[in-house]
Amino acid sequence: MHMPWIKVLHIAALVCWCGTLLYLPAMIAHLARVTSGTSAFADEAPFMPHFLYTLVATPAALIAIISGTLLFLLNNIASGWLVLKLLAVAVMIGAHGACALLLVQLKKGHRRGIGPASLLTATFAGLSMLAVVGLVLAKPEL
Repeated sequence: MHMPWIKVLHIAALVCWCGTLLYLPAMIAHLARVTSGTSAFADEAPFMPHFLYTLVATPAALIAIISGTLLFLLNNIASGWLVLKLLAVAVMIGAHGACALLLVQLKKGHRRGIGPASLLTATFAGLSMLAVVGLVLAKPEL
């Protein structure tokens, strides 16, 4: 069964989710470097990563995961290729969770180590995205 609208929804949600997974760690690292009280923007800025995480990244992740699940269920896809792709997606989910932990640390005022942790989070997110794209492009005809 071929459902092109589900695939379009899946790709659109992935683009949004992947974009936020790369942008959030950079924003968090920047906010960790900015000292509180230096400007009105710096005092209000922590709202933006929280907004981005809760109202953009998380819904996009859920839509991407649900639509992707629908695609392989409706098309009866069960192969080693899918397992590898799901492992790469699991790393993306881990990066998503790491962003949440970094946001909590930032909100608590714990700025130490946020920069390197953000870089590591963005690196794992980016590498897992490359793996997903590589696996999709190398997907065998099923």
